[in-house]
Amino acid sequence: MKRNLLTAVCCLLPLGYWINAQTGISAELKTEYIPFSNYVRPEDSVKTDSKSDFKRVDMNLSIPLSVKKNSDGKIKSWSMLVGGSYAKMNHKNYETQLFPTEMLNAQVGIQHMRPLGKKWSMMMTASVGVYTDLEKIDFNDVLGQGGILFIRHFNPNLSLGGGPVLTTAFGVPMILPWIYFDWKTNGKIKFNINFPEGMDAGYQFTDKFTLKAVVNLSGMSVERNKDGKSMLFGYQQITAGLRPEIKLNDKLTLRITGGSTLVRSFSENDRKIKNIFKEKSVADPRFTSTFYVALGLCWNLP
Repeated sequence: MKRNLLTAVCCLLPLGYWINAQTGISAELKTEYIPFSNYVRPEDSVKTDSKSDFKRVDMNLSIPLSVKKNSDGKIKSWSMLVGGSYAKMNHKNYETQLFPTEMLNAQVGIQHMRPLGKKWSMMMTASVGVYTDLEKIDFNDVLGQGGILFIRHFNPNLSLGGGPVLTTAFGVPMILPWIYFDWKTNGKIKFNINFPEGMDAGYQFTDKFTLKAVVNLSGMSVERNKDGKSMLFGYQQITAGLRPEIKLNDKLTLRITGGSTLVRSFSENDRKIKNIFKEKSVADPRFTSTFYVALGLCWNLP
């Protein structure tokens, strides 16, 4: 898969956020901060004096509409998903404005999960949202997506799934692959892989405190008008660090992450499918590595 497809993956991330069937309302509020780091010019990979920072607030909410259990205790559910991300960037020492100062991704969707026998389950999602730089909001900023995922449960700790995702991120309906892999260990040592979000490994010291090493992939996509053409502008980041998780009570969990940015870059595409699979002659604009910090609050009602 070409690097250009990372822009589409960033659009699809909210689809896989609530991968587990929820019997109650679930939500997460998360804030991120990346301080100023140097812009690396793509033409010659020279680190310039131009700098940009990144601040983002994420909110994701899952509201069960219908939850039923079959004779085996497995859940069939319908849920409404609501999510939003707002990012603010400050830029210094640029001769021309290369990147947006604000980005907003907001979507609403439906999720359906049901068992398919003893070892299989299925999840379907459909959502529509606004992906904009807030300079001008029109119908081109509206993107739709939907997908179906078939999951094989080998045991309570190991699941593997795959399926197609339909997205309009590139102007016309396009099908992309969706891959899910989840693995946990028993006991106090925890190891989890959940693509395309990332992975974590941790140790549970007490019932209320767990320390994890995490690697996460995230991003945002916005539609921008450039020279009279509708362009899809993507921001991608890969971060790594340590995350203490503190269980405040049965419903609230606090997550504090500190670490570094491994990858932080932008990409631009003119929304033609053929350009996704073309090798770029010039690398994407990127930034040097720097400190990363995030604070998240998770809320789960039984």
